[in-house]
Amino acid sequence: MRRGIRGATATALVAGLTLAATACGGGDSGNGGDSGGELSGTVTFWDTSNDAEKATYRKLAEGFQKQHPKVHVKYVNVPFGDANAKFKNAAGGNSGAPDVMRTEVAWTADFANLGYLAPLDGTPALDKTDDYLPQAVGSTEFKGKTYAAPQVIDTLGLFYNKKLLKDAGVEVPKTFAELATAAKKIKAKTGATALYLRGDDPYWFLPYLYGEGGDMVDARDKVVQIDDGAGVKAFKTIKGLVDSKAAVTDATDGYENQIKALKDGTVAMAVDGPWDIEAARAGKGFKDKKNLGVAPVPAGSRAQGSPQGGWNLSVYAGSKNLRASYAFVKYMSSATVQQETNEKLSLLPTRKSVYEVPAVKNNEMVRFFKPAVDGAVQRPWIAEGNSLFEPIKVQMNKVLTGAATPEQAAKATGNAYRKLLKDYK
Repeated sequence: MRRGIRGATATALVAGLTLAATACGGGDSGNGGDSGGELSGTVTFWDTSNDAEKATYRKLAEGFQKQHPKVHVKYVNVPFGDANAKFKNAAGGNSGAPDVMRTEVAWTADFANLGYLAPLDGTPALDKTDDYLPQAVGSTEFKGKTYAAPQVIDTLGLFYNKKLLKDAGVEVPKTFAELATAAKKIKAKTGATALYLRGDDPYWFLPYLYGEGGDMVDARDKVVQIDDGAGVKAFKTIKGLVDSKAAVTDATDGYENQIKALKDGTVAMAVDGPWDIEAARAGKGFKDKKNLGVAPVPAGSRAQGSPQGGWNLSVYAGSKNLRASYAFVKYMSSATVQQETNEKLSLLPTRKSVYEVPAVKNNEMVRFFKPAVDGAVQRPWIAEGNSLFEPIKVQMNKVLTGAATPEQAAKATGNAYRKLLKDYK
């Protein structure tokens, strides 16, 4: 998942939930017995999962400790919005970095390029690699080496309140144009706004961009694309939805505001991912869990597309307990653990074998999101990939507040990309 800027929560960094009182960033036994034998020492694990997920991930970490009683796992839940900068500061300062981190897929190449991640090729961390979905592997590789094990894969879908759409007498929109048309009827019949639009997070801009046949960059030919006609149309689409009141948006706290609006029934639809299924179902609008529907993200004028997201597990290059860290990654990315996260959280596995398990195969959200993931658009897995989002965020805000036209926003984003990507046209 990329909760992108998306999963940032207002909660402060949760204090380390120490499963055993130990020092941070490595073990009290060096490399945990580098000469072989039983694993020991400490593994500090930074988990970036959200509030609905973190209890499950902590229990999973405890499960590893039960298998290896001489290894102490120090579990720390780090809010997503803080995690990237916090890791870079710790790794760059060679102080306080975790042994293992749950990294958003766009971070892997960035961290590897900085020299902060240990290559996993030839280590126990990469177990049964032929079982991974091919599209999940892409984000783990950088300059011919593998720097992470894929743990979760995802994409965006259209969450909708079945009752509100039924009461309004409208079908689930297949395009953003259909959504805009249906919005007046939804408002008149139910009082709800049709869509919550994440105007605060550039990751949510991508379906609009893909819908016009565009992309951020062409990494193969090194060409900036976002300032072409498709980029202009994408900015026009989000502006039009908000100006027409088909959608409501906020400049900040979009993650919290969107899920609350969906749960409370003040909006009929929201573009979201599988990481928020359980959170949505906790709301009064979904006391009947079957009332939550999921459909493909609406198409634009030319295409339908949603970005591939997900989570990888990476090992810090400066870890003092590499053996135990590799074993922890192997465990956390195993088929058994992925099956458990699916059954408890509806998160999508990265292992092909897990989709053959009846409980997973019959999960209604898997039935929708697996085909959606198979058709998701791969982002450019380049070191600067995560940095491509900030210019979009700035220009989205300007367009939605009227401070810039769609044409000006697309041009400014393209200019920012060329400064960032020196060898791109």
